[in-house]
Amino acid sequence: MEGQSFFMTWCSMCLMWTWRMPWARQPYMWPARMDTRLHGQRDTAQILLLRGAKYLPDKNGVTPLDLCVQGGYGETCEILIQHHSRLFQTLIQMTQNDDIKENMLRQVLEHVSQQSDSSYQRMLTSLAEVATTNGHKLLSLSSNFEVQTKSLLRIIRIFCHVFCLGPSSPNNGNDMGYNGNKTPRNQVFKPLELLWHSLDEWLVLISTELDKESTDATTSSSGNDIASLFLKKREVDPSVSSENPPLLLDAESVMKGPEGYADGQDVISMIANRLSAVIQAFYMCCSCQMPHGMTSPRFIEFVCKHDEVLKCFVTRNPKIIFNHFHFLLECPELMSRFMHIIKGQPFKDRCEWFYEHLLAGQPDSDMVHRPVNENDILLVHRDSLFRSSCEVVSKSSNEKLKQGIAVRFHGEEGMGQGVVREWFDILSNEIINPDYALFTQSADGTTFQPNSNSSVNPDHLNYFGFAGQILGLALYHRQLVNIYFTRSFYKHILGIPVSYQDVSSIDPEYAKNLQWILDNDISDLGLELTFSVETDVFGTMEEVPLKPGGTAIQVTQDNKAEYVQLVTELRMTRAIQPQINAFLQGFHTFIPPSLIQLFDEYELELLLSGMPEIDVMDWKKNTEYTSGYDLQEPVIKWFWEVVENLTQEERVLLLQFVTGSSRVPHGGFAFLMGGSGLQKFTIAAVPYTSNLLPTSSTCINMLKLPEYPSKDVLHDRLLVALHCGSYGYAMA
Repeated sequence: MEGQSFFMTWCSMCLMWTWRMPWARQPYMWPARMDTRLHGQRDTAQILLLRGAKYLPDKNGVTPLDLCVQGGYGETCEILIQHHSRLFQTLIQMTQNDDIKENMLRQVLEHVSQQSDSSYQRMLTSLAEVATTNGHKLLSLSSNFEVQTKSLLRIIRIFCHVFCLGPSSPNNGNDMGYNGNKTPRNQVFKPLELLWHSLDEWLVLISTELDKESTDATTSSSGNDIASLFLKKREVDPSVSSENPPLLLDAESVMKGPEGYADGQDVISMIANRLSAVIQAFYMCCSCQMPHGMTSPRFIEFVCKHDEVLKCFVTRNPKIIFNHFHFLLECPELMSRFMHIIKGQPFKDRCEWFYEHLLAGQPDSDMVHRPVNENDILLVHRDSLFRSSCEVVSKSSNEKLKQGIAVRFHGEEGMGQGVVREWFDILSNEIINPDYALFTQSADGTTFQPNSNSSVNPDHLNYFGFAGQILGLALYHRQLVNIYFTRSFYKHILGIPVSYQDVSSIDPEYAKNLQWILDNDISDLGLELTFSVETDVFGTMEEVPLKPGGTAIQVTQDNKAEYVQLVTELRMTRAIQPQINAFLQGFHTFIPPSLIQLFDEYELELLLSGMPEIDVMDWKKNTEYTSGYDLQEPVIKWFWEVVENLTQEERVLLLQFVTGSSRVPHGGFAFLMGGSGLQKFTIAAVPYTSNLLPTSSTCINMLKLPEYPSKDVLHDRLLVALHCGSYGYAMA
């Protein structure tokens, strides 16, 4: 098909030319052979042009250059441009034509730009000029936002792609452009400086106006007042060049723009969208001048300079993050500035953003059961599933595993997505099999924590790496695993520091002791604690210092908080650090740390293990009440009415908030486990004060519910607590 399509395309092109050649009795064509595709078409075009063929469109307006670009025929485009130099600018303008496939256009521009240094410089300078023109069109409310944004980002992608093909790749570190456009190669960015200058001016202007509003308590926030910001043109800053005003607006476009915005708040949101698209283009240009994995110092400086305005944009319209602030995923130092806003977005939106970037560039990534070929099938044995799976996965290419998974059990014919799901399900149970000594059961009996004594298995670190790969691979391909970890281990996966409350998952009594130390004055109690603890190592108690010289440092009222934190880190982190590192090495093979940090530890559990169905009637039936509450109390009636109206996701958050896990035990809520055995869900009364939030004691499955004055207040405060759950916990 490819050869035929190629042959027919060139028949059309040859006919275009030969129709205008009076001596040609029949079209000039050549055999449609695959090995003549590249040079044959070029030579044919050369011969026809040398014989006087005229460059004219056909009856449908399609030109030879159109056909060349649509087919990605770079060599032939080169010949056309050599004979008709005006076609170079025509080719550049095609970058704005959304009907032409971007990969075909890239292929042509790659070839044309690589013919000489002058061709390379001319190509990039012309692309930069077109991008600048499109950028300034975007910064005008009279233009179509969607069309101009798509056009600008397309041109910038092509520009950066061609730039990186140049003689001095930024990946070798010789041309990093730290301080702007000083090297000859970076001079091609000069036309874009006009656009970046306009962007900077607008952000400074908006910052100034926002500062005025924040300092003037009497300032009205009406639409006309805010819109007046955008009606100030050159008089706002006399130093702005009249040749390049930063943004051309008029009253009609501000108040009745094409998107239909009418009030000032919406005008700011509309401007924010346009400026954010230009910021994305700026980041792409800065990044293509840097070695892979490095963030441009110029861009970091830009974000720091305009930090407050960018946060204002995101606060007004959080979707800007997902649409244009992709740079946050690649810049940890910038991500931290916006993390609180990102995590405030709906879980569903963050999931979509997560998978959009995780699967970028992976074709058919949802077809996890379809291998590239027979050799890519994972052939495993049921009677030794863990070891055989470890062996075949270790021999497989990570890139191929990302593209698709197919599993076949030895001696069985079945294949398909159902088999893949079964493999993940059985394998997740094998990971926590006590025979491998990798994980130990926590105090609640339903979650698991890395075993500090896993070294009894000589291959334990390899197996931890494999376990990380399996969970990463499952998350990559949206496959659920039948395993639940302790809250602290999810924190380790996310890179979140553990706290002393996390100790309750492995030793509830010890956690209570730590809480008591923090809550009481220990000055005159004679505890004689030092910065060291005794730890069981294979049945032998050993004293381990919490910090250098810890055995000689007394714990006092002043340093007890440090002592509790160091004890927590020893029990929850240092004791299993090699296991954590091995697991994360495998997990990060498929899941980048920058992406997984979009979630908290509760959401990570839902991503890996799914959202359970919760039976509210069973929950209500197996709930106990204390401190003055009973089933007939108005607050309790309101509570269950609110729970019945919660979404399934919110019910899961409530269960996690109180019990520390989203998992309902087999048999229902009657079998809910606490730190000391069976422990039903319990609701305790707390005196109400204004704005007081519910709290919980996860070790005893207790919700401490204030005596709210109305159902609406209860509903509001409960939802706030659920979405700030990691800050609302207490120890019993």
